[in-house]
Order: sequence, then structure tokens, then C-alpha cells
Amino acid sequence: MSDYIRNFCIIAHVDHGKSTLADRLLQTTGTISDREMTEQVLDSMDLEREKGVTIKASAVRMKYRAKDGIDYELNLIDTPGHVDFGYEVSRALNACEGAILVVDATQGIEAQTLANLYSALNADLEIIPVINKIDLPSAHPEDVAEDIASLIGGKPEDVLKISAKSGINIEAVLETIVARVPPPSGSDSAITKALVFDSHYDAYKGVICYVRVVEGSISAADTVRLMATKINVKPIEVGIFAPTMLPVERINAGEVGYVATGLKTVHDARVGDTITLAANPASEPLPGYFHPKPMVFAGIYPVDADDYSDLRDALEKLQLNDASLSYAPETSQAIGFGFRAGFLGLFHMEIIQERIEREYDLDVLFTAPSVEYECLLGNNEVVLIDSPAQLPDESMVTEIREPWMTIEIITPTEFYGTIMDLVINRRGVFKSQEYPAPHRVQLNFEIPLAELIVDFFDTLKSRTRGYASLDYQFLEYRADKLKKLEILVNGEPVDALAAIVHEKDAYYKGQALITKLKDIIPRQMFDVAIQASSGGRIISRANVKALRKDVLAKCYGGDITRKKKLLEKQKKGKRRLKMVGNVEIPQDAFMAVLKLESE
Repeated sequence: MSDYIRNFCIIAHVDHGKSTLADRLLQTTGTISDREMTEQVLDSMDLEREKGVTIKASAVRMKYRAKDGIDYELNLIDTPGHVDFGYEVSRALNACEGAILVVDATQGIEAQTLANLYSALNADLEIIPVINKIDLPSAHPEDVAEDIASLIGGKPEDVLKISAKSGINIEAVLETIVARVPPPSGSDSAITKALVFDSHYDAYKGVICYVRVVEGSISAADTVRLMATKINVKPIEVGIFAPTMLPVERINAGEVGYVATGLKTVHDARVGDTITLAANPASEPLPGYFHPKPMVFAGIYPVDADDYSDLRDALEKLQLNDASLSYAPETSQAIGFGFRAGFLGLFHMEIIQERIEREYDLDVLFTAPSVEYECLLGNNEVVLIDSPAQLPDESMVTEIREPWMTIEIITPTEFYGTIMDLVINRRGVFKSQEYPAPHRVQLNFEIPLAELIVDFFDTLKSRTRGYASLDYQFLEYRADKLKKLEILVNGEPVDALAAIVHEKDAYYKGQALITKLKDIIPRQMFDVAIQASSGGRIISRANVKALRKDVLAKCYGGDITRKKKLLEKQKKGKRRLKMVGNVEIPQDAFMAVLKLESE
């Protein structure tokens, strides 16, 4: 039976047409009728459709009768394209034998095209190159075909040219999958091993594990064991995606499906785990998985303090659907109780913020993102800090090390100079360059992650009219002259506005931030002083003027002493207010830290 199974995924750079190609494959194979068809079928979240980006991997089974008259079972695993979700892609690749590499005929090879291609080659997959959007006026499929052929070997004429939107040549893609993707190895009678490549949470069925059965088989009657957590569960049901969840009696070796575990927490059913049978367990779990490491950290606080427990529940449920989100409780003197959360990148953080606000109807406040630093103390102890507020006293710190990344930027050669200028200004170091195609250059740099998360991508896109693409990988921790920049509002330090900056940038950033905050912080009934302090001294200050009621409005004519008396009374009231008054700091103030560079 497994001779007629083909497991494959679609990999591409963001916006090269993965989800549209998946739609056409579903339509061509009759998996979804024209009546049920919507755009981006596999992108089930509203956010995915609005942003045109796949965020979660998803799976679907298709039946296809090939030209040789045989019915094949095709299991498609759709993968995200954004660099923040590289871990999602790596998991999906390990569940497949083949990958369709989609390249946009108008854009050509981009940074994540290469990154995902190398991941697929490392996973030893059969690569099927496909050029999409050939019907667009600006398409140049012949040039792109030559670039792909020189990149992965083979002849340019062997690269499939399609239009997923118009449905041109989709049948050829299906035939190529059947012909070139190897059937899964693995026997139904072997000891059961199934790879959990994704999961989502269902209120009735608990954690639903998306699995690729590598060896053996799983039925709803079996008691299964999750190898990492050593938990035994009796599945509520097992089934396949067609594309909605369809219960079946058994899923066999080589097949992709799901196991509804009934478990209520993500810690019990980890993505990347191996499922085996409790009665006859496997001795070793399947290889190739790691725990995703958060790169960007931010505080999440409820606007209304009463929503704290609702926010905790929301984060718990989001973590069920997103294994790469991590969080821990934290307290801020300025904002109260909240959580410190770790994200894969800025885009991941933006998605989580929108999901909390939409899906759980909560008003939340996100602090400016920071990265994780290593602090070497005087006693040679190394502590990790992911919030500037945690930085120990300067007298105790010997050195602060920050994370550095290697980045690859692929761009038309005309933007060479402006990209060099951008990266060098952000403390980047040029390493090397390559020319993957005529008129396109790949520039390799090393850059601190803290400089990368502050609107670097937006600036890169605007400087290159949207043509440049970016991919990044963690490199190492390096020591540098880093200082804590503190913001004081009304004499009180606001820990959520603190930042760790390079010594040479402290004065400029402090001044720029104070100028921003002066406009953002609303006027109170008393004067509010905003100050920036670094290295134990105040480096910038601004005042937000008080709102004043016109107490003289009722004085018409009469002695000047009456007016003076009323003004003195007002001044005393303002002074008393200042002693007890709280300054409300809006969400914009925390994001102002981010926007400094874009001026």
C-alpha cells in the first residue's frame, strides 16, 4: 500500500504562491469541490489570510488518479515561508520525502528560498523546482529557470513553469510528484514510531497531534506513549485530514494523520516528540528535533489589571497551538503584573499580539522588545538577562555580551551601496559576497541582534523598493561596551521603558526617546518631568506642561489680589497632586523605543 503514498511539502519565500498552489492541487484532485473552495484553504486563521503569510504548518490528504491509471495518496504538508517560522519548516521537512520548491517568476531566487532549500537538502528530500506566476507581465521565467538550474543542478527546461492562480500546468506538478517523490519506507508490522510535526488544541478533544507514522501503525484502540514526557494516553480518535479532520480506524506506516490525545496541556504533548505504543514501545525516539530558542523578548501586560488571569489563560492556550512561544510571570513597578514572553522574531511577536487581542478579546500592552544578554559578574558567574530591568548594578558587571547573527541579504546589484550603508550604521560587519545570478548579489554580514529587531527589515525594504530579501541565523555572544538607558517619569524609573544600548549611542538615543515621549505622554493636572539617565547621570530632560483650568474666568474686574489668591490656591493644588498623582503611560510610549531608528 505504501508504494502508492507520496508525502511532500511546499517550500518557498514569503508571497511566492505556496498557499495558492496548495489550493489548486486540492481543487485539481477533487479534494475540495468548487462550491467549498475559498482562497488559501489551508490558511485557516484570519490573520494568515489578511497578511498573505502562512503562520502554522497544516496537512491535507489528496487522492489522485495518475496517467498510469493508479490511484495515489498524496499527503501535502503546507509550510510557513517567513524566516521567524524556520522551525515550523524544519519539522514539516522531517515528515516528508519530497519538497516542491516554488520560485516567483517576477522575483527570482530570494533569501528564504535558499534557506529553505538548504534545509530540504539537509533532510535528504527530493526537490521539485517550480516557477510560479508565469502569466504576469513582469515575469521572466527563462532567466529564473537558468538561476534554479545552476543552483540545484539539472537543465533549465526541466523546471516546471506554472501559474497557480490561473491553474496553468498544475496537472504536470501532480504527475512529477508521483514520478519523482519516493514512496515512504517503513513497515506496518514494525515497532510503531510516529513523528509529531505539529499540534493544535481542541476544547473537546484536547491536544491534537499531527503525526507522520514512520513505522508500524496507530489505531484508536491502542494505548500510545509520548516518548519525551513518558505519558500513556488512550486516543479519543485517530484520523486523517481531508482537508477537515476525518476519523479513521487506523493510520499505517507512511501515512500522515492526527491523534486526538485528550491531554489538556502542551507540556504533556510536545511538538517534535515521538509517539509509540505503550504495549510495545520503541527503544529510541526519532531524531532531528530541537527546542526552538526564543530570540526576542517583550513584556505583556493587561491594560486592565483584572484581566491578568484571562491573559494567563490566553497565553496557555496560544502555547498549545504554538510550541515556540515561551512565557513567565513578571512584575513592573510602572505597569503592574504581567508576563515576560519569548518570541522567534518580531513578526512572531506581532502575530501573538494580534491573536491575543482578536481571539481572546483582551486589551494588552506590549513593552519594547529586547534580546537576551549574557552578563559576566565580578565573581566570574554568568547570568542571562532578557529584560533591561534585570541588569545588575554596573559595579558588579565585568562585561555584557550580546547575541550576534549572520545575515544573508539577496538584492539587485544597484542597491549594493545603500545596503552596505544601512548595515555598517547598525554596527554590522561585512563578511563576503556571492553572485547567485546575473544582476543579483548575496551579501553576508554579521550584526548584533538588537540592531536587527529595531525596524531593520522595514528600512531594508524601503531602501531597495521591496526587492531585497533577508535571512538570519544565530552566530554567537560577543562582549561590547553596552550600557543601561533608563527613563524616569516624574522622578520614578519606568522599568518597562529601559533599554540596553551601545555606549556611543546612549546620548543620542536618550535624547531622541525623550523628544518622542514628550509628545506621547498625555498632559496631566501637574507638570511631568521626563528624564533619560545612563551611567548614573541624567543625559536629557523634557517637561510635559500641566493642564490648567482657567480659574480667573469668574473674576471680572475687581482687585488684582483676588486673582493672585486664586492662582496661589491652584498652584498648591497642583503641588499636592504631583506628590500623589500617577502618570498614565500609553502603549505608544513603549513602541517609541522601537521607532527611534526610522526617523
